[in-house]
Amino acid sequence: MPKPISRISLADVVRATGGMLGASQSESNGKTLGGFASGQVSGDAHPNLVDISECLYFSPGDGRIWLQDQRVVLLHTEALGSMRREMVDSLGIKQARGLFTRAGYVSGARDAQLVRKQWPDADPSASAIAGTRLHALEGMVQVEVVHAAYDANTGNYEGEFLWHNSSEDDEHIAAYGVGGSAACWMQVGYATGYVSTLFGRLIVFRELQCRSMGDVHCRVVGKSANQWEGVEEDMRYLNAHEFVDAAAYDRGDEQAAELPAADRVAGNAMVGASSAFKAACQQLSRVARTSATVLFTGESGVGKEKFASMLHQISPRKNQPFIAVNCAAIPESLIESELFGVERGAFTGATMSRPGRFERAHGGTLFLDEIATLSFVAQGKLLRALQEGQIERVGGTRSIAVDVRVVAATNEALRDAVQKGAFREDLFYRLNVVPIHLPPLRERRDDIPLLMNHFVHHYRRKHGCDVKGFTQAAVRHLVNYDFPGNIRELQNLVERAVILADAGGLIDVHHLFTGGEVHRAEVLTLRPTPNSGVLNLSGKTAAPVEVPPPVRSAMTLEQTEQSLLQKAIAASGGNLSAAARLLNTSRAKLAYRARKHGLV
Repeated sequence: MPKPISRISLADVVRATGGMLGASQSESNGKTLGGFASGQVSGDAHPNLVDISECLYFSPGDGRIWLQDQRVVLLHTEALGSMRREMVDSLGIKQARGLFTRAGYVSGARDAQLVRKQWPDADPSASAIAGTRLHALEGMVQVEVVHAAYDANTGNYEGEFLWHNSSEDDEHIAAYGVGGSAACWMQVGYATGYVSTLFGRLIVFRELQCRSMGDVHCRVVGKSANQWEGVEEDMRYLNAHEFVDAAAYDRGDEQAAELPAADRVAGNAMVGASSAFKAACQQLSRVARTSATVLFTGESGVGKEKFASMLHQISPRKNQPFIAVNCAAIPESLIESELFGVERGAFTGATMSRPGRFERAHGGTLFLDEIATLSFVAQGKLLRALQEGQIERVGGTRSIAVDVRVVAATNEALRDAVQKGAFREDLFYRLNVVPIHLPPLRERRDDIPLLMNHFVHHYRRKHGCDVKGFTQAAVRHLVNYDFPGNIRELQNLVERAVILADAGGLIDVHHLFTGGEVHRAEVLTLRPTPNSGVLNLSGKTAAPVEVPPPVRSAMTLEQTEQSLLQKAIAASGGNLSAAARLLNTSRAKLAYRARKHGLV
């Protein structure tokens, strides 16, 4: 067995200092966080400060710092301040504020996921307190809770906090002095991301007082988005691009039970704040101003047609037609006539000439979904159309010039299809000018609360169902669900739940998963072991790992460790957290050793 990497936990430091590291001013004064539906909680409620501190440990042997199973880094505040100054000077204060707000949102969402995973049964008040402690533990700010309330019946949240010793203020004041605007951009984003992810609906925080404005301390207020006026302005800093729909995040509760005469469908809104979503939007905005061919890749339901439509809307061709074709939905015998048109008498039943999709999209954009299903003959004609800018109708004898931007999409790996001889190599390279990969929803979980909030408001209005929001159990399951159908599946789940839930009530788990969906059982049965940071299954237990019997042949300790890890990971179906529980170790340690042996 290799020499273990030493771990330096902060829990002992917290115990030695009397548990005051990261505690808020209100906790040290004996105040409580009140107003939550589940009751009041004191500063000692689970998860307590020692529990949270045990999540952070150092592995100096391999140059890593871990916050549970997430890698973090220590960064000098002066370095952060220098980067902040350069961004403000080069991009302008609005663009820089947006960058830091979005970075803070991702950090807060990650911490909320950690708390949900580590303490799945903690009541909302204890989970909210955990966020203030984590924020302090990470060196950002000391949080004093003035008031916080969450109404489980309506799903509304309202809280007021005082921030002391803000690291962002220190650097901003050092660079620019006291000014007329608040400067804790990253911390506002963190609070928005943490609480929104925790409660499964959009909670917006605003900084009403700030040391950078000359105030004694910073005062922030958080409310459910529908309780703020002009929430779109707040969301502009969270959105990386103007074409992401800020208004889609929330619609007022006063319209919840109204049936609009005409409303756009839910899929027409671009909603997201995760790093993966922002990266795709960045690529989209760069290529939109050109006429280059774009190839969208990704699983079914990730929003490829939505991105293609948005590409057209922000391009110079926006006033021209956008024609979408699902190649998989058209019979092979008709695909050529659908794409390129047909002349009268070309075949039996062709009683009149008609243009194809290329001609109808002239001057605009042609979106070819499921491009991999095209026949080889159709692929050859498509290649010529892309190369020459000309087409021929089926049964025709003349070439027709077309000015069309082709955007293609596929959920298959076209490179593999080329190697297997199922797709033309020359067409692949013609389509793959600007590839944009859209990640599955399970890889952009930061967007799940925002999408939940958007869809529930949309379907409340569409179906006239006055549901108030989601229960904590429903939020927990949706955040932990793998979504094989991606955003389309989430949209359908929320629509189903809005219809099945009681009027004036909350959406619960049994309203969501009624169509045979398989969600992970450990979401319901995980329990923390007392006085330990290890989680175990208290309900249905996983199959025990069969420890290999002693062998007479020479087998090194490293080989023994590798064999045991292989069996544990196999018995857990590839779930590293479950494998770690079987071996009575932490997920981070197991993941490190599994990577060392090349098992993941």
